[in-house]
Amino acid sequence: MPLNKTTFDFSGVPCTYYAGEAAPAALLIQPADEHDLAVMDNEAALIADGAPLSFGLAAFRVADWDKDLSPWPAPPVFGDESFGDGAAQTLATIEETLLPALIQKLALDEKVPVILGGYSLAGLFALWSIYQTDRFAAAAAVSPSVWFPDWLAYAGARTPKADAVYLSLGGREEKTRNPVMATVGAAIRRQHEILKDQKVSAVLEWNPGNHFKDPDKRCARGFVWCLERLEKKSRFSIKFR
Repeated sequence: MPLNKTTFDFSGVPCTYYAGEAAPAALLIQPADEHDLAVMDNEAALIADGAPLSFGLAAFRVADWDKDLSPWPAPPVFGDESFGDGAAQTLATIEETLLPALIQKLALDEKVPVILGGYSLAGLFALWSIYQTDRFAAAAAVSPSVWFPDWLAYAGARTPKADAVYLSLGGREEKTRNPVMATVGAAIRRQHEILKDQKVSAVLEWNPGNHFKDPDKRCARGFVWCLERLEKKSRFSIKFR
């Protein structure tokens, strides 16, 4: 379906919004950096090509990637930049500022289903967020940073509040000399097992290439999968949180 693209600021944060002419049946939210935003037009078009429902996609610019998306402090993995603990504030901004602004601007039902997704550390942020709040119907965790220190212990000790989770990884991502990053393959497999044990509808898809290959295509597949789960539940009149 053809998409309209608009840009606006909320609380000083730049946001790019894509939607068709029909009222969105779901909102897609994606924290993004400059690399994500450079290919966001293509990602939105790919979602539109495969989406079974009308949607609105809001991609907002993350100012400090390693701080704003990290659930807790952690030492550097490459370079000298440590990870912060800004995820809680970013989640609060989404719930308390971005979503209300979109709902008011688009005249949507306050309970419109919301799917949170992201790439790399933003994928981990999406996973972490569904353990914090039931506001998200599903999460698309695309090449997520599940190698993050203590993440698997955290996930295994808690139950997510979303009904569906999409996971993906590039087949070459675990083939690296960095000893921390090399654990990502085992970690994503374990994350999938944890979700299955918790009776969450989850899928793990493998993509060709390393971490930097086709992020727009990978994110689009993740969001489309989540929309398909939402559409299926809607058809059977099952309430999707």
